[in-house]
Amino acid sequence: MKPGVQLRCFGCGATPAAANPFVCPNRGQGDVDHVIRRHLVGEHPLDTMQTEPFLRYRRRLASWHLGRAAGGTDPVWVARVKALDHAIADLDGHGFRVAPVVELSELAELVEVGSIEAKVEIGNVSGSHKARHLFGLALHLHGKLTPSEAQPLAIASCGNAALAAAVVARAAGWPLKVFIPVDAPEPVVKRLHALYADVQVCERQPGVAGDPTYHAFQAAVQAGALPFCCQGPDNGMAIEGGMTLGYEWIEHWAKTGVVPDHLVIQVGGGALGSALAAAIAEAVADGAIPRAPTLHVVQTEGAGPMLRALDALASTGEAVAQAVTHRSDFMWPWETTPASIAHGILDDETYDWAALAEQVQATGGRGVRVSEAQLQEAHDYAHEVGIKSCVTGAAGLAGLMALVAQGHIGPTDRVAILFSGVDREEAHR
Repeated sequence: MKPGVQLRCFGCGATPAAANPFVCPNRGQGDVDHVIRRHLVGEHPLDTMQTEPFLRYRRRLASWHLGRAAGGTDPVWVARVKALDHAIADLDGHGFRVAPVVELSELAELVEVGSIEAKVEIGNVSGSHKARHLFGLALHLHGKLTPSEAQPLAIASCGNAALAAAVVARAAGWPLKVFIPVDAPEPVVKRLHALYADVQVCERQPGVAGDPTYHAFQAAVQAGALPFCCQGPDNGMAIEGGMTLGYEWIEHWAKTGVVPDHLVIQVGGGALGSALAAAIAEAVADGAIPRAPTLHVVQTEGAGPMLRALDALASTGEAVAQAVTHRSDFMWPWETTPASIAHGILDDETYDWAALAEQVQATGGRGVRVSEAQLQEAHDYAHEVGIKSCVTGAAGLAGLMALVAQGHIGPTDRVAILFSGVDREEAHR
């Protein structure tokens, strides 16, 4: 079978237009989760000569396949990636690289599990995984559209995603509108201005449900801005860039011959979890790994829309494929203003909940709510072992600790977690 890629909406099955592969043509119609998902056809070998993730796994990227289908060549696509990566390195100190996997034996003994392996993403572009999502989007734009003040990029974020977008957009020469909340961290705001982003602060309005930055972002897109975001419903290709992180992990598991028993992932808007879930499901289907780890998702006591959706799925016994056709029964904005020291996972909605819930269901995983004390403890533990993660980035470890305390992960189990999000407050002390 000739290698290729198919794009279609998870909610309604529609195929997006070739000129706009980012969103479903039926977006906004009905109570349906219209999210573009990609399906690979044929074989897609990695390029073992490359160490840059987007080059190493390029044959698995829709941007590569769509470029080839439009008459482009592999050398031209590779040259574009290298040029953009070099421009990012000039701004951020380095380009993309494979995130290391480290064994945390002392921490495993402390938490009382068999082993803990951690994928550490805090040293990558802009300090978190968010840049992967946005670099993936930039590859769809690069060489196809001309940067324009009349059609800027737009994103809503309180921190890591905004910084990632600003770095990638600046490297690509695109003007960028960033919508942030009133309590966005000062170091983040300062860096956004330094990268020449158009920063707009959004206040919550009484009686208006949902994140005000997201509402402002949607209004900007309606006015002509391009969605340069980490929400799959607004740009389905955002998930694919994050899948490179999953591909790295899968390659590590295949090489060692050891797939962990559990994978515990922090969840806010859901793009990270959906990307990892998609990569793992793809790898199992392809035979790259024999099975998937049991996937657990972590949210805070201050906001848990994903956990609420999982509870609703469990109580109804409904499969995710059916649930996406009446989305509001499972996913809706958090009713109160989210609050937690883990700012990065306080999204009012888990926008990319469906693919994530599908993999949680398939593997027998669960959602876990963590307290502020558990989040702080996990953050402190991470720093003690030399991983300078922010509280959000250590939330997966907090979830692991909670799952052990609840008896869902045992003393001989092998567990994988992810640290993503450098501690910027410590760096600016």
